[in-house]
Amino acid sequence: MDTVQSFETAVGAPLRRALPAPLAEAAVFVLKTLWACLFGALILLAVITTKAVWSADWPVARYDALFGFALGLQAVMLLFRLETRAEAKVILLFHLTGTGMEWFKVNVGSWTYPEEAIFMVWNVPLFSGFMYASVGSFIARVIRLFDMRFTPYPPFWTTVVLAVAIYANFFAHHYWYDLRWLLFAATLLLFARTRVVFHLSRRYWMPLPLAALGASGMLYIAENVGTLTGTWVYAGGARFDWTPPSKMGSWYLLLFVAFVTVTCVVRAPLDIRRSRATTDR
Repeated sequence: MDTVQSFETAVGAPLRRALPAPLAEAAVFVLKTLWACLFGALILLAVITTKAVWSADWPVARYDALFGFALGLQAVMLLFRLETRAEAKVILLFHLTGTGMEWFKVNVGSWTYPEEAIFMVWNVPLFSGFMYASVGSFIARVIRLFDMRFTPYPPFWTTVVLAVAIYANFFAHHYWYDLRWLLFAATLLLFARTRVVFHLSRRYWMPLPLAALGASGMLYIAENVGTLTGTWVYAGGARFDWTPPSKMGSWYLLLFVAFVTVTCVVRAPLDIRRSRATTDR
C-alpha cells in the first residue's frame, strides 16, 4: 500500500464503494496520513506500552528496550520496502542532526531524560534520534503516498539557507537573540505562494505553511505522549506535565528543517520555475 495506486486499490476503492463520496474522500485522507505516520505511531505506541508495563528491576532498561525496538522497526521498514533506500539516507541524516540537537539541548538544561540506560551518550538515550527519524520518515512517505507536488517552489538554495538558519537558531538563541519570529516570517515570505498539491480521487491543494502548521500540531500532540509518560522532562516542569504550548512553534520551524532535508534527496516533486527539479519519479 505504499504507492498512490496500491493504496487506492487496497483501501480507497472499497471505501468509495461503501461510503458517500465526501465521507469516503475524508476517510481515505485520514487513513493515508495515518499510514504515512506508521514509523512514528509505532514508536509512540512503544513509549506508552513500555511506560505501562516496565519495571525498574528488569534486566533491560526501558530506554534500551526502546532503542532496540526502534532499530528493529527501521530494519523492518527497509526490508518490506515501506521506505526506499533514498528515503532511508535522508532519514538517517535527519536522525543525526536531531541527535546532535538533543545532545546540546539536554546538556544546556532545556530538558532531561530521567531514566538510566546503557545506550546513552552525553545524557541522551540513543532511541531519541529515532523520534526525529520518524518525522523524516513521515515527510518522505506522505509525499509518496499522496503523490505530492510543491508549486511554485522558491529557488532551492533559499530553502537551504532558511533550514540552516532555523537549525542554527536552536543552538544560538541560548547565547544570543532568539530569531524565531524572524524565522516564522521567513517561512511565510519564502513559501507563501507554494501550494502542496496532493492526490485523492482528484487533485487538491493547500498552502505549504498551512500544511506545516497542521503537521506541527500533530507533532505537539505526539510530544505530549513523551512528557505525560515521563519519558523526558522540560526544564521548570515536573514529570508527567504537559508540553509547553510554545513547543508547537519549535516543531513548526523544525518541520522546515526536516522538509528541506528530505528535498535534498527527493527532488522530483519540486516545481521550480514551473519545471520539475529533476525528472526522477
